[in-house]
Amino acid sequence: MNNRSQLLATFLSLGSILACLSPGVAQEVRVQSPHGNLELVFNLREGVPTYTMQRQGKDIIGESQLGVALANGIDLDKDFEIASTSQTPHEETWIQPWGEQRQILNAYNELQINLRQQGAQAREMAIVFRLFEDGVGFRYEWPEQLNLPSLVIMDERTEFNLIDDCSAWWIPAYDKERYEYLYQNTSVSKIEKVHTPLTMSTPDGIYLSIHEAALVDYASMTLAREGDHKLKADLVPWSDGTKVKATLPHVSPWRTIQVADNAGDLITSYLNLNLNEPSKIKDTSWIKPGKYVGIWWELHLGRTTWGSGEHHGATTQNVKRYIDFAAQNGFNGVLVEGWNQGWDGDWITNGDQFSFTKPYPDFNIEELANYAKSKNVSLIGHHETGGAVLNYESQLQDAMDLYQKYGYAGVKTGYVNYGQNIKRIDENGVECREWHHGQFMVNHYQRVLEEAARHKLMLDVHEPIKETGLRRTYPNMMTREGARGQEYDAWSADGGNPPNHTTILPFTRLLAGPMDYTPGIFDLLYEEARPDNRVNGTLAKQLALYVVIYSPLQMVADVPENYEPYQDAFQFIVDVPTDWEETRVLNGAIGDFITIARKERGGQDWFLGAITDEADRTLEVPLAFLDRNRTYLATIYRDADDADWQTEPTKYTIDRVEVTSQTVLPLRLAAGGGQAISFQPQDAQRISQQRAAAVPKK
Repeated sequence: MNNRSQLLATFLSLGSILACLSPGVAQEVRVQSPHGNLELVFNLREGVPTYTMQRQGKDIIGESQLGVALANGIDLDKDFEIASTSQTPHEETWIQPWGEQRQILNAYNELQINLRQQGAQAREMAIVFRLFEDGVGFRYEWPEQLNLPSLVIMDERTEFNLIDDCSAWWIPAYDKERYEYLYQNTSVSKIEKVHTPLTMSTPDGIYLSIHEAALVDYASMTLAREGDHKLKADLVPWSDGTKVKATLPHVSPWRTIQVADNAGDLITSYLNLNLNEPSKIKDTSWIKPGKYVGIWWELHLGRTTWGSGEHHGATTQNVKRYIDFAAQNGFNGVLVEGWNQGWDGDWITNGDQFSFTKPYPDFNIEELANYAKSKNVSLIGHHETGGAVLNYESQLQDAMDLYQKYGYAGVKTGYVNYGQNIKRIDENGVECREWHHGQFMVNHYQRVLEEAARHKLMLDVHEPIKETGLRRTYPNMMTREGARGQEYDAWSADGGNPPNHTTILPFTRLLAGPMDYTPGIFDLLYEEARPDNRVNGTLAKQLALYVVIYSPLQMVADVPENYEPYQDAFQFIVDVPTDWEETRVLNGAIGDFITIARKERGGQDWFLGAITDEADRTLEVPLAFLDRNRTYLATIYRDADDADWQTEPTKYTIDRVEVTSQTVLPLRLAAGGGQAISFQPQDAQRISQQRAAAVPKK
């Protein structure tokens, strides 16, 4: 423990004694981050718990209330006295089994405030703060107690009283498409109810992100504006209006505020991961990041169908074609959608008709499992529920047993349904309708995650509950959708995702965790299949997305034949890893551009991705992340000089140059474009081989 921590612990111990001696008096307790960058002040003023937070001596969060309101008029946000306090420093470095950063530093000072209400009831609640250099996490803890037999939360009173009317990037909460909206950028004073992560910038250039960590057995938190720039926790309710139902003891998720000097530092903050428990899966050898192909994009283009019939996509022969393609290129998996009975007709309305164990007659599950195994490829199953979670749960164990029996690597789940329309049967046998993001569904997603872990299956969740760092505790939780992915470019009536969409995601949705965006579309126009749609970017940008948008499972999303004319560009997808030693954000402005470099785990190669919005730009990038005193061969996949996302999206050039850590590399990005680079340390043999290869120009 350093001198600062010793002094702080002594101060807090004294505060505990004074609190016990002087109930009802305004009391203030302070805690700093390990190096003093942030300070949090807890205040109990006339029995009401509040907090403020400062960064380098300047307020960033003004006085904000804490507490919850329970059923039957019980308020756990007033009439408190401090029973005791404690402060504990913590520092460790832990290793992710997979991830964007292998080693994670977890260093914080923890302050626990144990509160007791005055009067005969004497109900108890603790508030635990963990202050990191890059932000804070705090949560409520409710111990088992005689005067509170159960926990029925009607409202959470947690506030985030911003000092400034920040600029915010947000998507609306409680709308029918869940998280799948284009981000808007306005002042906080113009938002209403929004999802987290909510990313903001202050007038003096500090970046903030409010989110939550370790969301388990609780309602998801959205944020509601109160006043000009005060935000309040707004829990997604049950159909009866209740927010949370639980037995004691119980804890809330961590409420988190990340703080950074620039937007890129939010991306390399691992605060939300650190607030989750260590892995509950002891043997993680079966959890393997990688790339996969699948019967997916052809379905979205309408070339084949999920349902049975003449154009059924998930046939034995078609799946074998994808297995062969994966094997030829060293890809790990093949996703198969539409293999199981229940897709015919209106499957969203009739999701309870899905069978998760009965394949269509033209899909031979045993033959395909054996064929994939012979090619050293794993199948990835698909469980689309149509939001009929009761039907899915009734088959869950049998469905997972089936995949485990045939050696599947993982399962992609889906919950396509809209608004508050998830069917539940209550304790009186009455049918109710729930949101995707309330406690009922949070608990459902958790059951599926744990069942998948028991069956040694990795998980990719579409229409999910947002990621809150649970991948640390359950590392089979690989990736999720939870935003507008590339499928919108296939059929969306609004023209798909605009060029700036992927320059916003890394600073917003991806702060929560990995995203299955499904990059790698090379046929960007598909005029015959979808004449009114297209991918709004360049081919080089599609390559760069493999580095910019992090996922340990990355889809090679186009149909195999669309890669044939571009084999030289396709090589980057073959080469790029999905598991990383470290990650560096080299530059970025939210909604404009971003450049990220990552080093492959267990190797020496680096990979870089840079993307831009609808504006062309040139970025100067120092290569100081490379090892000193080494020469690297940079293979640069860039937009051609006349490339443009609207007029010439598929034009690209491949250059090869030798670079060192002293090199400052200019990155020219076409409008809506991108650039992808691999850096390989050079030895005489490798240089000879690379220089002998002729590189065609496009």
